[in-house]
Amino acid sequence: MTLSLPLIFLLMISGVFGQNWTVSYEVKSICALKGSTVNMSCSYTYPQQYKLSDTFWIMCEKQNKTEDIKSLTEYPEYKDRVEYTEDRENKTAILRLHNITENDERAYCFRILTETDLQRWIGRVGILLNVSALQVKAPQLVLKKQTVNLTCETTCNLTDGFIWYKNGQALNIHKETLQFLSERSDSGSYSCVVRGHEHLPSPAVNITVMYPPENTLVSISPSGEIVEGDSVTLICSSDSNPPALNFSWFKENQNSTTESGQSFSISSINSSHSGLYYCEAQNEYGSQRSASVSVTVKGVSNSLFIIAVCVTAAVVAGFGLLFLIIIIVHKRSKRRNNDSKDTEQKKVGNESLKFT
Repeated sequence: MTLSLPLIFLLMISGVFGQNWTVSYEVKSICALKGSTVNMSCSYTYPQQYKLSDTFWIMCEKQNKTEDIKSLTEYPEYKDRVEYTEDRENKTAILRLHNITENDERAYCFRILTETDLQRWIGRVGILLNVSALQVKAPQLVLKKQTVNLTCETTCNLTDGFIWYKNGQALNIHKETLQFLSERSDSGSYSCVVRGHEHLPSPAVNITVMYPPENTLVSISPSGEIVEGDSVTLICSSDSNPPALNFSWFKENQNSTTESGQSFSISSINSSHSGLYYCEAQNEYGSQRSASVSVTVKGVSNSLFIIAVCVTAAVVAGFGLLFLIIIIVHKRSKRRNNDSKDTEQKKVGNESLKFT
């Protein structure tokens, strides 16, 4: 069977000139992290009767404005951030865009030019670039024993996975959400990154776990034996966040509060102050009572009392003896003076008799 000449001619035209203008993009849209580098690729065909002169990437919104259809490299904001890679033999092309900013969020199209006037092509629609920044969404207030969810938020769907950091140390959590039952040790600075872009972390957020008073206890100053007349201070301490501001003092077997304040001072203590004392610390999230401490006031020691009495007696006796000695000496001196006067009078009398 033979073919007609017109059909043979059409087959020849189809074999030589039958290839159409096409641009096929690898994906329709890409979600990329702010500050990262993104690759957009496509494959293309054009009629073989035309000689290829140039190919480049453009902003798709410019495609209907002939005077604005120019390569991205001609724009100052793209000039130093754009790379073109092309394999003309396999008719593939790649746009590599570095240090992505939010202003780069748009569609990018591939443009084909030939040496023949008016024989050119733009791959319509293009690839839509969505730019996302990372942000940690966290509760404003975290209480101890509360379930906490921290979410690494993006404005588009990043599929590379996440890594969480606490105080700069990587956690073994690779999910979009970090969940934990809060403990005091969970306070710290948290951030997240997209896997493969560890140099582009989210801004850190600080988590502070709040909890009521714990480890409340009473200390006595000065420590050691308490004797009547001493001054004693009881001090209440606790661990809480925020720090406890309210402290109350109690003496067991008494219904009312003994004192308020972090310290409780007793000056010139006596036996009536003996007993068991405890304090209660309170912040806005709760309170805790301390264990009781014993305050035992001792009287002055008997031996000390005897010594004091003996010393006092000795001092009194000493003064009495001294006074007695002074009296005796005084009397003796007075007696001697009187004896001397009598003797002188006798001598004077005798002399008077002799003279007569």
